Amino acid sequence: MSQLAIQTVLEEKLTGIIERVTFYSEETGFCVLRVQVKGFVDLVTVIGHAPAINAGEFLETSGTWVHNATYGRQFKATSLTPLPPCTPEGIIKYLGSGLIRGMRASTAQKLVEHFGETILDILDNDPKRLSEVAGIGEKKAEIIGKSWEEQKVVRNIMLFLHQHGVSSSKAFRIFQTYGENAIWIIQKNPYRLARDIKGIGFLSADKIAEKMNVAKDSLMRVQAGISHCLLEIVEAGSCGYPREGLIEKSIELLDVSRERVEEGIQEELLSGHIVADTVEDEDCLFLKGMHIAEYQSARILKTLNASTSGWSNTDAEKAAQWIENTHRISLASSQKRAIQKALQSRVMIITGGPGVGKTTLVKSLVYIFEAMKLKVKLCAPTGRAAKRLSEVTGRDALTVHRLLEVSPNDGKFKRNVENPLDCDVLFVDESSMIDTSLLFGILKAMPPKGSLFFIGDIDQLPSVGAGQVLKDMIESEQLPVARLTEIFRQAQNSEIVRNAYRVNSGQIPRTDLIFEAGDFCFCESESPELAVDQIVEMVTKKIPEQLNISARQVQVLCPMRRSLTGVNNLNVVLQKAINSSPSVYVERFGIRFQINDKVMQIVNNYDKDVYNGDIGYITGIDHEDKSLSIDFEGHIVFYNFEELDEITLAYAVSVHKSQGSEYKAVVIPILMQHYMMLQRNLLYTGITRGKEKVVLVGEKKALWIAVKNYRLAKRYTKLKEWLTSENL
Repeated sequence: MSQLAIQTVLEEKLTGIIERVTFYSEETGFCVLRVQVKGFVDLVTVIGHAPAINAGEFLETSGTWVHNATYGRQFKATSLTPLPPCTPEGIIKYLGSGLIRGMRASTAQKLVEHFGETILDILDNDPKRLSEVAGIGEKKAEIIGKSWEEQKVVRNIMLFLHQHGVSSSKAFRIFQTYGENAIWIIQKNPYRLARDIKGIGFLSADKIAEKMNVAKDSLMRVQAGISHCLLEIVEAGSCGYPREGLIEKSIELLDVSRERVEEGIQEELLSGHIVADTVEDEDCLFLKGMHIAEYQSARILKTLNASTSGWSNTDAEKAAQWIENTHRISLASSQKRAIQKALQSRVMIITGGPGVGKTTLVKSLVYIFEAMKLKVKLCAPTGRAAKRLSEVTGRDALTVHRLLEVSPNDGKFKRNVENPLDCDVLFVDESSMIDTSLLFGILKAMPPKGSLFFIGDIDQLPSVGAGQVLKDMIESEQLPVARLTEIFRQAQNSEIVRNAYRVNSGQIPRTDLIFEAGDFCFCESESPELAVDQIVEMVTKKIPEQLNISARQVQVLCPMRRSLTGVNNLNVVLQKAINSSPSVYVERFGIRFQINDKVMQIVNNYDKDVYNGDIGYITGIDHEDKSLSIDFEGHIVFYNFEELDEITLAYAVSVHKSQGSEYKAVVIPILMQHYMMLQRNLLYTGITRGKEKVVLVGEKKALWIAVKNYRLAKRYTKLKEWLTSENL
């Protein structure tokens, strides 16, 4: 007898009422159920997958009996079909399970007592009648009726999508976006999901399309694949990409002919999803939004630069003297020249390395503008950078997203051309982190007569997002730039500053400094295994004892995520060393989250008002509510367990993620394991994140390679070209 025949003989059908949902994964649909089955004295444990499941539902299932060494006999279902309950007890349990907003177990009891088994028909056809029950008014009846209708639609969508490999949490996002037409829209073009739904990319949409028998060379698939390749290019830092390179990437992704890809490109161009243009005379293709953002940003910058400020006649020399006398600030000649240039400009860039007085200059300009009765606003790309800017200036500073009032619904900014910022002067700190989209958002929100100042270190890593905004603006030589180069006396005494400049000028940082002697040292390692032990000792013992700080205040910055001395492994090792005995924890997406863990938000979440790079500490884990709370410097944010893919452990973070932040102490592993990421600007950026202590742990050869490697991956952008164009 064949294996298939044996399986058919062994498979059984089982029906019953779900008494309890012991476990349910929103991500995979896997569930463990306790089911009351006719003919069985005890509850039966059923395991399987379902798009949605609730206590009280009637269950029809097919599967086989298995024995688990820990949990005993279980029914392993190959199919699970939950149906509305058919007994009064089941209906009460079902309606009171949390399925419907505004419906508690006590409310469900009252409804069943009043309407009996007809309650489900009433919810379907005449929910207004719920107000007949004492304690349920018309408004509550409306809420319950609406929630009931929504869950029915969602359930149908979930059933459809689960059959095509989509998780329940993503299915609900699809319903929120498409509403009741979700299934029709997806059947017509499943690749719309990749464009419209957060968290569903091309690869997920492609799996759904494959199950729907969409042909591999279908034009809708090819077009979606081309846009996906361009989106990946944008996420890697470029605003556009050479046409030939995009064709090659698309062929590799889609496994279709060159002719079909070229046909797809033509259709995408005709639809307006992508745009053709040149970068340094090379034919390139852009996503439409990125092309518009660069073009319009250049146009607005040129318009700002062509006009004069309303205070251009102010005596800069007197203003500088007033600062020195009134605020007891000693200004260098370069800072005084910068003040003069700032008073005459509507857009200007202030750049320089550590210790050259960028902060002092910004503080002086803020005082001068405020003395002129002008309204000044300050912002930075990250919460930590904004907090630091606020501390050094004594003025409120916001993240760019909060300043521009991002909408949690669609991620768009409420501040724009029609609703500009209420200020006369805007300072944007850590501008090396500003990407093309964020620059466009800032420029659209500028008031008609406002002035704009960018502050940043051009030698740091470029933005994580697409573009090289600060570099392009400076290299265009079309905008006023104040370059501060004079290192102040206090900074001259810092080995952190000295060695940062050594790295930036192509010299090896000093490796002969001992740990106890100052604020910078190199700790040599014979192997990655030894480096891990040295890092743990530095973080948990040596640095905390020297600086009298906690281990959580020491930040490990890694060149890359993978490897023994990368972000992923060091987070696991440091979590065990720093937070080894948690009272409560939860494991999700391969990460164990514990009370008091240091964590980082890794995507922008406008609804929660937390952003990529924000660091906080876990303050609570509630397994009953399946939620977790994090304190982001006084801002308490709650996450459902299925949302924990938005955060990660932050005992160690990448150097890229550290941009815009400053830490009391920094430890940087730098070994040959990191060969692919060893670059001068990465090492320079990491060193300049440390305020009181920087320790490099690793190999001298790796250090030498990083310092000597100053060639950066090319980013395809148009901003510089448009700034220099006379025809814009």
